[in-house]
Amino acid sequence: MKKVRRKIGKYEVGRTIGEGTFAKVKFARNTETGESVAIKVMAKTTILQHRMVEQIKREISIMKIVRHPNIVRLHEVLASQTKIYIILEFVMGGELYDKIVQQGKLSINESRRYFQQLIDAVDHCHTKGVYHRDLKPENLLLDAYGNLKVSDFGLSALTKQGVDLLHTTCGTPNYVAPEVLSDRGYDGAAADVWSCGVILYVLMAGYLPFHEADLPTLYRRITAAEFVCPYWFSDDQKSFIQKILDPNPKTRVKIEEIRKDPWFRKNYFPVKLGEDEQVNLDDVQAVFDDIEDRYVAERAEITEGGPLIMNAFEMIALSQGLNLSPLFDRHQDYVKRQTRFVSCKPAKVIISSIEAVAESMGLKVHSRNYKVRLEGVSANKVGQFAVVLEVFEVAPSLFMVNVRKAAGDIFDYHKFYKDLCAKLGKIIWRPAGTMPDSNLLKQMTL
Repeated sequence: MKKVRRKIGKYEVGRTIGEGTFAKVKFARNTETGESVAIKVMAKTTILQHRMVEQIKREISIMKIVRHPNIVRLHEVLASQTKIYIILEFVMGGELYDKIVQQGKLSINESRRYFQQLIDAVDHCHTKGVYHRDLKPENLLLDAYGNLKVSDFGLSALTKQGVDLLHTTCGTPNYVAPEVLSDRGYDGAAADVWSCGVILYVLMAGYLPFHEADLPTLYRRITAAEFVCPYWFSDDQKSFIQKILDPNPKTRVKIEEIRKDPWFRKNYFPVKLGEDEQVNLDDVQAVFDDIEDRYVAERAEITEGGPLIMNAFEMIALSQGLNLSPLFDRHQDYVKRQTRFVSCKPAKVIISSIEAVAESMGLKVHSRNYKVRLEGVSANKVGQFAVVLEVFEVAPSLFMVNVRKAAGDIFDYHKFYKDLCAKLGKIIWRPAGTMPDSNLLKQMTL
């Protein structure tokens, strides 16, 4: 079997760290500076087939415009003959969503700090005429220092001259503002503020203010702003949340008023911005115009052997710092969309074991180059469920299996991962002193 490690221009490309319907996100390293980056890879055929050219151009342009310490930074955009590569800041702390699911409600001081950083980032977007429209904990990342970074501007809107209201209904139902659900147009700034309020509630409560099994009931509750604050909210917290989750966008508190609130101002240190950088969007246009001299070299470095070897840069990034214990103690990362376990068995035995277990679980199996894709029907029988497992060599005779959700519900994924690990118990290596995995999943509140 041959090992392949790709290079895209000056970037050495490693494992897949995220996967969606239209794109994959790869971990990579800038070979000139040693900096870790994330590369969002999109096939040009997919972009054209789904008529996404303008949407992708808008997303890239917006990310170039909104440069801020609490927003994921876009470094550059590249293109090969067949693909578009969006080079992004690599944020190693994971999603805020994972932290909430693992810990439940956060402390007041921690909740306030994340909310302050969120408001700073959102306000900066609004001053640039950009409205995010899909603010939620899954789109808020944490860096190595615990600072919040807003990501995923795929549904963002950039205001047009002479147009005051937005009309596209978009976003995630539990976080969307009441006025967005109507067809009468809405103010993007007020809608983002509402989403920030839902996020703050989730941070402090550990669960959603609006959560129903069916959409009509959910929308009715959102439209009427029917929510109850938990008993541990102070009067100040309740008052603050109620000002933000005001169903009337005209009387809803604005960001400048949020910043003046005594609860918000406690331990508030506004981020200091440098001078506005000159933003040039010519490279974005060039990439989509297929200008030949904008193509980047894409090549594969092939060597004989088994699975890809995970280098030190990837291991450090994967373990979220220099503490490598999360790689080997699965009890620490059970809540994430991307989980992993370690085995001392040969790579071929690991793959064949995974295939056998998957077939016993009624899943379709597709294997290639030490990577396995498993497909099935989601628990609610409505959509598809898919998981990708990839084997990496981290040391001689020591392999790491990276498991990530490719499609379906996050809760289906957690259940699958628990069942899979139970059935693969004989090949999973556990260092002395680590927790047994009989209770890998805590009760989830989201």
